[in-house]
This record gives sequence, structure tokens and C-alpha cells, in this order.
Amino acid sequence: MKKIAYIEIDTHAEIAQAFMDIMKGSQAFSVDYYFSKRIKDQVNHSDEAVFLSDSSMILDQLKGKGYDLVVIGTVHRYFNTFLALTKKYNTAVITHNLNFIKASKLDLMKSVFRGDLIFRLKLWLKEGLFYKTKVYQTSRSLFVLDEALVSGRYQFLPLFYTRAFDKIKNDDLVVVIPGGVSQKRRDYNYIFETIQKLSTDKLCKFVFLGKASGHELKQLKHLSEKLPENIDITYFSERVSSEDFEQWMRKADVLWCPIQQDTEFFSMKEIYGVTKMTGNLGDAVAYGKLAVFPGNYPSKLDFIIPEKENAFEQLKAVSETSFDFYKTYSKKEIQKKLEQFLMGLI
Repeated sequence: MKKIAYIEIDTHAEIAQAFMDIMKGSQAFSVDYYFSKRIKDQVNHSDEAVFLSDSSMILDQLKGKGYDLVVIGTVHRYFNTFLALTKKYNTAVITHNLNFIKASKLDLMKSVFRGDLIFRLKLWLKEGLFYKTKVYQTSRSLFVLDEALVSGRYQFLPLFYTRAFDKIKNDDLVVVIPGGVSQKRRDYNYIFETIQKLSTDKLCKFVFLGKASGHELKQLKHLSEKLPENIDITYFSERVSSEDFEQWMRKADVLWCPIQQDTEFFSMKEIYGVTKMTGNLGDAVAYGKLAVFPGNYPSKLDFIIPEKENAFEQLKAVSETSFDFYKTYSKKEIQKKLEQFLMGLI
């Protein structure tokens, strides 16, 4: 049995959880997980080998363990630490923002002064920001989680599978909009306007499945007071618990994902579906739900439906459309693909 170390001491708890879930029960690999406290508190890890870690401990923790592969879930900080790791071990990095990865030192220096100055100066002066390029160059493998992003050195890491659970039959139409309720990465103004103009006799529930705050929270409160009785909205002013997220995703008839194509990371432009993956892809696969995306979103996946002019009629139609996720995304099938892929790296 081959040994893997999976490190997440930065950001993406949901990807760490996905890796844990798909590797559970693997006969080919044993995995040790090294998480920061913040990540450890966000994942369900009852039966796994999980070790509390941080950038000052991780190099010592890996010594003498004989890992065949070290997977780093996020390299958005601690660049000096991760560079040391990539030089010493057979390392693979999961990549999230491809324009950030290819950014030059001059691009990085300019970006330091465009955002959270104190935090970015810390990355520069204490965490080796300018080693960023070397980390990705020295790593033996670079992974992406969306097949559309595969090119050059970027290889597809199959992680997401469709969970087995009983489907819930709703009396009303339940449309779930997953993700943090912020205009920054999704066009919630468009969603609010569409719901406000809705004219239907059908019982409908729109669930904003992410924390809402500021202007968006005010808009939701205002909208909820103006809707007719047959249209209901549910929203959250605090971080959505994993239990609530699970409940509503299972109950959803269809997902509505108003992704803004252009976004930013470290003050650099990124494009969803081109240089950056949206987590809504993983949501759709995990819960076996068809998802309506903006018409300009570049995707060849059959479960991603480009939005048409009459969004509500389309959501109703999609909610009544069947799609066999298990044929392609069963845990057995994805785990087999993942094991074969990882074995080829060792």
C-alpha cells in the first residue's frame, strides 16, 4: 500500500474533505492528513489519520515517514515552506488560480499595494511571496479539479463523486443558489430582480445557500417582504452549517448558479471556467443536481445547462429532467480513476 500525505494549512477545507471522502476505503493508498486548526475544525475526520499542523511544523512532521507522494491542497501563502517541501519530496499541488500562478514578480509587487496591504506585505517579507513561481515549477505535478482547465502541466485530479441518498419529492419547486451571497463573484442583483418580477401560481422556494451580509442581506430582507404567498425565500445571515447545507442540497430540485465570469485573486483577473474552477461544479456532482449556469460559461459537461431568456421556465423544465449521475460519477468509478491516476505519479 502506497503512502500519501495531504497538506491543507491554508484555505480549501471543502477540497480536503472531498479528498478524504473519495480516498476512504481505498485498498491502494493510506493517507495521513496535516491540517491547520481552522481546516481541522471544518472537516469531518472521525476515522482518518489527521494531524494538527502549521507552516512551522510541517517539515519536521514529514521527516522519516516515507511518503510516496505529498499533495498540497493550496499554495496561496507560506511559499518559503512549500518551496522547501517541493525540493525534498515527490510533491503535487492542487492549483486554483492559473493567472496567479503565471504572474511575474513585477505583477506580484504591484498587487501587494492594491489590496490588504498589511497581509500582503507579510506574504512578501515573511512568507516568501516571490518564491511563488519556484514552488509551482519545482513541484513534480500540478493538479486542476475541472477538466476544462487541463493544459500543459496541469493534470485533472478526479475527486468529486455523486453520493448515494434517497431523493426527496417536493410539493413545491425548490431552487437552491449555492455559494456566499455576495455580488463579488455571483450576479445576485440579477437573481433578486428575476424573483421580484416573477409571475406564477406555482409554489416556489428559492434558497440562498450561503452567508448573506451587508447590502445583499438588506436586499434579501426587502425582497422577502414584497413577495406573494406562493413564493418563498430562505437565506442565512450567519455561516451555513454543514448540516443545513447538506439538507438543502439534497432537497434541491435544481441549482441556479449566477456566476460572474470575471473575478479576481490577489488583484489579478481570473476567469471562471478558463483559469479558475467554480465550486458549484463539485456541488452539482456531489448531490446529483442539474445546474443552470450563465449562457457565457464555457462548459462541455452535460449536467451544466446554459441559461436561456426565460430563466424561471427553464428552471422548472430542468427540475423535471432526469440525469444519471451515477453512470459517470459513482464513488467506485471515481475512486478507481483517482487511484490509477495517483499510481502513475509514484
